[in-house]
Amino acid sequence: MSVFEKINWFSIGLLGKFLVWFWGVSTRKTVFGEKEYVKLRKAGRPVIIVLWHSRILFAPYFFRNRNVTALVSPSTDGEIIAQILSRWGYQLLRGSSSHSVVEEWRKMKRLMEVGGELIIVGDGPKGPAKILKPGAVKLAQATGAWVVPFTYSAKKRKHLKSWDRFLLFYPFSKLIAVYGKPLKVKSDLNADEVEEKRFQIQQKLIELEKTADESF
Repeated sequence: MSVFEKINWFSIGLLGKFLVWFWGVSTRKTVFGEKEYVKLRKAGRPVIIVLWHSRILFAPYFFRNRNVTALVSPSTDGEIIAQILSRWGYQLLRGSSSHSVVEEWRKMKRLMEVGGELIIVGDGPKGPAKILKPGAVKLAQATGAWVVPFTYSAKKRKHLKSWDRFLLFYPFSKLIAVYGKPLKVKSDLNADEVEEKRFQIQQKLIELEKTADESF
């Protein structure tokens, strides 16, 4: 990476962090369902937070400075997110459903084995929208980690005309953040049972999003 590119990405990271911070700090936030999640973290249990790509705008601000690790696509769009996250104390792993994650998979397993916390975008960087990739489920199966669905919504919001119908909320809006019930994936499931679990978590996340939206 050239000096110019480094300066460019540094500037993008600072500006991005400021904009996300402004969006986040200006909202009136209410959090639901966090009791069981907090209990798991206090007990040092490994947690995989799963959310949809359409609901990532608020996540960097919400989970900032918690020593959380995020799996981020190595694409150009992913680099923008990585630059923002790195300035809020996130540990970063670079990989996605469309890129090789062999080494990152080993790192994710080690992270879960020591009781870490990982954020995964469930439908990946390219979709299809609201179709959960199997990675989070297989990681939970291999490590005993708990899967925690997460979403948010806002009273004043707009859905962009993107593949995921990205949710853009307006500054100074009322916003709710919602944790779903933590889910366990047994280690001895066969392939069909893993698929059933994947679908179950997918539906839970869809229902959680619907509940959040309808609360306004």
